[in-house]
Amino acid sequence: MKAIILVVGAWFLLAPAASADEQPVTLKNAPGRDAVEGNCGSCHSLDYIQTNSPFPSAALWDAEVKKMMNVFGAPIAPADAKTITDYLVKNYGS
Repeated sequence: MKAIILVVGAWFLLAPAASADEQPVTLKNAPGRDAVEGNCGSCHSLDYIQTNSPFPSAALWDAEVKKMMNVFGAPIAPADAKTITDYLVKNYGS
């Protein structure tokens, strides 16, 4: 039992130090970046975009944006959804 407590305690002490070295994600500077950062970045890390690209097609990026809105309830305005999808396709698509 003491070993478990030590491991968990050590994790809580070391976890903040490990994340301190993270670099901020900088998306490509292009029209629509503000909409992506403001909408997508408010719920999750923007590194998902860079990690998933350049594999998604236009259809897949469109489906991802719609999933965020319809399944996860992201409060994205329809005009922003188009802007976000266009940005992702042009800058992080196949």
